[in-house]
Amino acid sequence: MSTRYNSVLANARVLVLGGSSGIGFCVAEHALASGAIVTISSSRQSKLDNALERLKASVPHSSANIDGQICDLSNLDSTRSNLETLLKSVTSTQLLDHIVFTAGDGIKIRPVADLEVETIQQMGHVRFFGPMLLGGLAKTYMSPSKTSSITLTSGTNITKPGKGWTAVAGYGAGTEGIARGLAVDLAPIRVNCVSPGAVHTEMFDDIPSDRLPSVLSNFRKRSLTDSVGTPEELSEAYIYLMRCSFATGSLIEVHGGSLLA
Repeated sequence: MSTRYNSVLANARVLVLGGSSGIGFCVAEHALASGAIVTISSSRQSKLDNALERLKASVPHSSANIDGQICDLSNLDSTRSNLETLLKSVTSTQLLDHIVFTAGDGIKIRPVADLEVETIQQMGHVRFFGPMLLGGLAKTYMSPSKTSSITLTSGTNITKPGKGWTAVAGYGAGTEGIARGLAVDLAPIRVNCVSPGAVHTEMFDDIPSDRLPSVLSNFRKRSLTDSVGTPEELSEAYIYLMRCSFATGSLIEVHGGSLLA
């Protein structure tokens, strides 16, 4: 059988920021299963250790190709230095081919009238400033080729925000702008963005168990597929953007048709 298509990521070096859970975990798992050499990062050692154990169990034949690093992006004063430390460590022997950014601040919905400058800034420490600072550092640590890529993450709440989502939607729209700007600034390295809709990840664990069925039902009703996305499904978009060397400055929306419903 031809390996022309299924070997594109073989031995590619991939860094997934936010790879210890949710979409990032499944992107790491998918890349690992595709033959890539993967490093995931997380802000907490316990989450990182747990994710590494799960990945090694899931793709045992590639367990030697997975590693993890701590990188805390929550403090803006140390974000750049923490990112630089991470990138230096991961590329001590070889440059990166792909970086995926799925890390995010905890989403706290607040009426726009209640927002103060400090609160607004805190809501974007990871989701906005993280990708921006990463983009400023990445070129030094990546192979300078069209086969290299950075993939950021926004969300469909940018296009169809609910009440109280103004700050989150603003930062998400900014992330998409960062992706387009970096595609120009970092060329030939490609930069793209994935915009997920409702995806059933560990973030739903914060919803009381008695309310969860109703919440999921409401999300299903807002889609054309009568479903809520899974992180495994979302990983397909990220893998595509890594594999397709003609895709840059692109936005992929994965939302089950919820923007049309």
